[in-house]
Amino acid sequence: MSEKPHATAADIELVRELARLVSESTLTEIEVEKDDLRIRVARQAPPAAAVPTYVQATVPAPAAAAPVAAAPVAAPAPAAPRGDHPGAVTSPMVGTAYRRPSPEAKPFVDVGSKVNAGDKLLLVEAMKTFNDIVAPRAGTVTAIMFDDGQPVEYGEPLLIIE
Repeated sequence: MSEKPHATAADIELVRELARLVSESTLTEIEVEKDDLRIRVARQAPPAAAVPTYVQATVPAPAAAAPVAAAPVAAPAPAAPRGDHPGAVTSPMVGTAYRRPSPEAKPFVDVGSKVNAGDKLLLVEAMKTFNDIVAPRAGTVTAIMFDDGQPVEYGEPLLIIE
């Protein structure tokens, strides 16, 4: 009769960290396999919420009525640069992205910053380890597509260097 291995404190901490990553991101599941240990953390997708539909209708005013100013309608936001942009720097892992080495420090780069290949751009924390993300090429940072401390997914575009 074989005995089942008991979960260690490290295994339990790994499950907690994976659950935190899933809850803080748009991931619905994550799976890790190490030696004989296999952990899968998944969440059930919430039911599709009703998306509000905005319709602008024009109703003819009665002839004697005073003119009414129409409420301003916001223009749609320009599309964010996508990960298939040739200058996109994407996340090499799932984690939390940081623009600065500490909360009181200046960001590594800002929009308009000139960078050289190998310059540190940001940090991605994964499993309590901070990973340097460096510029793959020289250029100018033209877009930053994440907020400091935001969870990011593998392959998610983080910034654009042109």
